Amino acid sequence: MRNRKMEIIRRGAEAILYIDCFEGMKVLVKERIKKSYRLEALDKKLRVERTRREANLMREARKVGVNTPQIFHVDEENCKIIMELIDGKRLKDILDSMNEEMVRKIFVEVGKYVGKMHAADIIHGDLTTSNILVKDDKIYFIDFGLGYFSNRIEDKGMDLSLFKESIRATHPNVLNLCWQNIVIGYKQTFIDCEKVFKRVDEIEKRARYVERSAKD
Repeated sequence: MRNRKMEIIRRGAEAILYIDCFEGMKVLVKERIKKSYRLEALDKKLRVERTRREANLMREARKVGVNTPQIFHVDEENCKIIMELIDGKRLKDILDSMNEEMVRKIFVEVGKYVGKMHAADIIHGDLTTSNILVKDDKIYFIDFGLGYFSNRIEDKGMDLSLFKESIRATHPNVLNLCWQNIVIGYKQTFIDCEKVFKRVDEIEKRARYVERSAKD
């Protein structure tokens, strides 16, 4: 890859995303950046581990039928994931302009894919409409940087609970419609769905209790 072609599209606290060329293809590169406040050896170890884990999560998600960008190369030495560039739109940017039928269709699919991930013990860790791309009526999950593997119902419940709260914060007018259809899709692909939804309810109750206690 040649840096002269790179085009930075997002710079976050942990990583930068940029467009580059790899083996004649236009690709997206996620590069974890150095943290000067950490010991150099520890910083390198953490960045390599997180790069490796994110790539593994994306590969495993694809294996179970979840659309994610295809990974072409993982450069552990430089903490880079070189992947397919999905030229789609963020669900966050188009959701509020969708009609009800389209919202239903999209979020049933979202629920199915989250169910497939959870059935494979993949916790995305940052389920938001910003991390779902829509292209040609297909949806793609991106940014597994906070993800991990877990078979715990608590972790799956928290994954969904945080997703619900993110929709509440960014798209309150369609929260109920989105959530109802996530539930429909999720039930189709994850056998332990009822245990997870029960845990989501418990997590919400805990959150309300903490909120009330803070006000007292």
